[in-house]
Amino acid sequence: MKADIRKKGKVEKVMEFVKKMKKAQEEIGAALKKMQEDIKRQADKERKESEKWKKRDKVMLSMKDLVFKERLAKKLVDQYVSLYTIKEIVSTNVVKLRLLTLMRIHLIVNVS
Repeated sequence: MKADIRKKGKVEKVMEFVKKMKKAQEEIGAALKKMQEDIKRQADKERKESEKWKKRDKVMLSMKDLVFKERLAKKLVDQYVSLYTIKEIVSTNVVKLRLLTLMRIHLIVNVS
């Protein structure tokens, strides 16, 4: 009979512990969800809607991040290189361009 009382006491303590853990897990889940919403709201403040690009649209390639061996002073070079055709749309802001092989840059670029 004493064994049954001890087991019952342990089971009650375990059940109490489980309830505390479930409550803590729910509070943490709610806090994480609120934090995610706050971070998303902050990130979306600076974000702008991207243009809808189509295959065969013409875009200008920025010279900002391109590096050439024989390049004049940065301020003397045009900001954009001529128009290039979109070959394929990879995602909403990434496209594959039809570029000259002489340029030696990656065909897939970020469009902003």
